[in-house]
Amino acid sequence: MVESQFEERLYNERREKLRQIAALGQRAGLSYAEATYPNSYAATLTIPELRAKFDSLTAENFEASLAAGNKIEVSIAGRIMAIRVQGKAGFAQLQQGDVLFEKNDARQLARPEMKLQLYVRKDDVGEDGFALYKLLDLGDHIGARGFLFRTRTGELTVHVAAISLAGHEGKPALTFLAKAMLALPDKFHGLEDTELRYRQRYVDLFVNPDVRDVFVKRAAVLRAMRKFFDARGYLEVETPMMQTIAGGAAAKPFKTHHNALDLDLSLRIAPELYLKRLVVGGLDRVYEINRNFRNEGISTQHNPEFTMLEFYQAYANYHDLMDLTEELVKFVANEVNGTTITHFPVANKSLFGGHVGETVEIDLAKWQRFSMKEAIIKWWNKQNGPSPSNQDFENAAALIAWIERVLESDVVGTQWLDQLRSGRTPNYSPPNLNPAHYILGDYFWKQLRAGAPAGKIIANLFEITAEPNLIQPTIIYDFPLAVSPLSKIKPDEPDWVERFEFFIGGFEIGNAFSELNDPDDQRRRFEAQLLERERGDDEAHAMDEDYVRALGYGLPPTAGEGVGIDRLTMVLTGSKSIRDVILFPLLRPVGSKNEAQG
Repeated sequence: MVESQFEERLYNERREKLRQIAALGQRAGLSYAEATYPNSYAATLTIPELRAKFDSLTAENFEASLAAGNKIEVSIAGRIMAIRVQGKAGFAQLQQGDVLFEKNDARQLARPEMKLQLYVRKDDVGEDGFALYKLLDLGDHIGARGFLFRTRTGELTVHVAAISLAGHEGKPALTFLAKAMLALPDKFHGLEDTELRYRQRYVDLFVNPDVRDVFVKRAAVLRAMRKFFDARGYLEVETPMMQTIAGGAAAKPFKTHHNALDLDLSLRIAPELYLKRLVVGGLDRVYEINRNFRNEGISTQHNPEFTMLEFYQAYANYHDLMDLTEELVKFVANEVNGTTITHFPVANKSLFGGHVGETVEIDLAKWQRFSMKEAIIKWWNKQNGPSPSNQDFENAAALIAWIERVLESDVVGTQWLDQLRSGRTPNYSPPNLNPAHYILGDYFWKQLRAGAPAGKIIANLFEITAEPNLIQPTIIYDFPLAVSPLSKIKPDEPDWVERFEFFIGGFEIGNAFSELNDPDDQRRRFEAQLLERERGDDEAHAMDEDYVRALGYGLPPTAGEGVGIDRLTMVLTGSKSIRDVILFPLLRPVGSKNEAQG
């Protein structure tokens, strides 16, 4: 806990102050525990409640109340954020991070009025009370009783003194509640080190008010989602977080072991297959706000432990959920922010185009829709060569031919293609080679020639060409079958499925599709995924025999969707990193190599 000689010296100094505070309390008849770390304090109001109730009163109002003998007596508690002593009096500032519900408003918002000034005078609190006041440090928690007034500068203040409120008679004006044994960050700079802020979120929350507001809004996001789905007849459910087969998504799971059953288990990567089992069971509209775990890298958009909303609706398809998604995002934005306008720091850019270093205004009420093919064509950077056409996405041969046309659009690219075809120098690339051509050749062209499904390459191509440009709310629909093992095939295009994802700020926030409900087709898809696993794809879906059996009892036409709550909260709060919206993100241990990486 103590990390330096300075901290150790400070800790010992404050331990001595705590000993003196204990002596003062014991002189008043308290035990050591009661004097140093009491277990409660009776406050009449929280600081935000007090401000909401009395901020409108003027100095004249308080003076009139005092003259009439009607003091406004209060008892409050909080953390000391500022303190000074001048002779036999002093001023301190208390902070308490409570939250108010606004009348006639579904939103729950953090209020800036979390602080309140105290005026402490020796004549009012007594010899021991003032001795206690002088032993206080920044960060200490105290309780204070007294009456309200305004200072000459107009500051609402509690004049600390004994009060006559029922239940508070005879109790000390100042009550010590807890000692901050470690120093608070510098008040002018706060807790600025980003990595330290994540590690010491408990400090971050009380020294950086904007951080607290983010998590109040995050709670409002969850509340708004429940309100939205409850009003539409959805049932909130809970499904297993430990599963024998991690299914419902393409991702690497975390592994664990149950000793009593001698059973290997995985932390879930998605609740999808269990939720669809419930629809088979007759629960036609279900949703779950769940924690998922994926054993993958860490970035500004990824944390191995994250929160999802997942919902399913029987007798609906992916077009129905497109409309519902737009309604959901608009509803949540209005509930949380009171507007659909948000400002987001975009940081996505690829060799194929995009945005970087811009804070853009996003209107969550205005949506656009493109098929995946249309999106690639629309955002293909023509400086890299000829744009693809719909025909180029028909199969692997057509896609290879288009990539070769792109590479042959300049002299260096032609040289590179010759090198690829020769196979003699696979790690060599000519000088001045277009970096985009390198990706097309060394990754996509090679993978296609090695037998990779065309659909998988098309999905990867979409991610690097179109996705960084999807800043305003955008639905991308119709995905390749090769990357969608749980989606229903389009009736007129057997290599494509009824699936969409929606993007805001340049990254994916939600994924949805018309659910595959043919058990024989589902078995074949799982078997195809097993072949991909044999080819080395650790994220390919495993076979789930029980889920196939469940489909055998009949899953009605159903559409389902997963929405990343962390990412949506990023958009609604203008947060740059997913770590800014997760209270305790996963970090490398202190002192480990590259601890700040990612």
